[in-house]
Amino acid sequence: MNEPVTTLIDPAGLAELLAGERPPTLLDVRWSLGGPPGEDEFAKGHLPGAHYVDLDRELAAAPGVAGRHPLPSPEVLQAALRRAGVRADRDVVVYDAATSMSAARAWWLLRWAGHARVRVLDGGLQAWSEAGLPLSTVEPSQEPGDFTVVPGGLPTVDADGAAAWPAVSGPAQVLLDARAGERYRGEAEPVDPRAGHIPGALSAPTSDNVDASGRFLPPADLATRFRALGATADADIAVYCGSGVTAAHTILALELAGLPATLYPGSWSEWSTDPSRPAATGPNPR
Repeated sequence: MNEPVTTLIDPAGLAELLAGERPPTLLDVRWSLGGPPGEDEFAKGHLPGAHYVDLDRELAAAPGVAGRHPLPSPEVLQAALRRAGVRADRDVVVYDAATSMSAARAWWLLRWAGHARVRVLDGGLQAWSEAGLPLSTVEPSQEPGDFTVVPGGLPTVDADGAAAWPAVSGPAQVLLDARAGERYRGEAEPVDPRAGHIPGALSAPTSDNVDASGRFLPPADLATRFRALGATADADIAVYCGSGVTAAHTILALELAGLPATLYPGSWSEWSTDPSRPAATGPNPR
């Protein structure tokens, strides 16, 4: 139990753990903006023993002035994790369809909630299936968990903090925008009230964290990518996206590169609803 855990796990490694004496708790967190519903996909086939956790209802609070996916209350998150069998003394592995975009949100929340032994299945259900490993349609057993949520295990920043972040110390403070480049530049905004980005933020699309199969790039390649944006070991790094979901993916990628980072949970969906907050447009200044 005291052996360190890596952030990612591959299908072969997960299959070995699941066959062991103390298999990890498996959480299926498939989700995509606009559907199809992850719960429906879960019913069609999931990793054996996995429990489904709903991102919109259980890994986020209701949309509002704090954004489209505010952090859930500790009570709601704890109830969801205990329902899914999460225990304080047992490893957790989270997965989604392929790219780890929503799995990273679950990883980040569990770490924020105080659970240090959490892995992401790199490549998700797609990688598992491609490895020739079985899926199941059987409902998992309902052994309740005992994990107690203690918020604060990972750092966050609010809108005022995000506004000041890139200006406080110049290059030592790096704010990354994890949305698609066209949304950062203000060329398109399909979801939120205004187009553009937080002044001083740098574009770092989450999609560039993974290869064509949805697996994370090697840590050295990620470090090179972030270094080009000034996100180095000497910098204080914060990340936002549209609603705080894909930003967690970039925080996971930064961790793989050995770079800790802070999340702005409200992200652009909170920022853009406040008319007093400025919106910058155009390409990266660097």
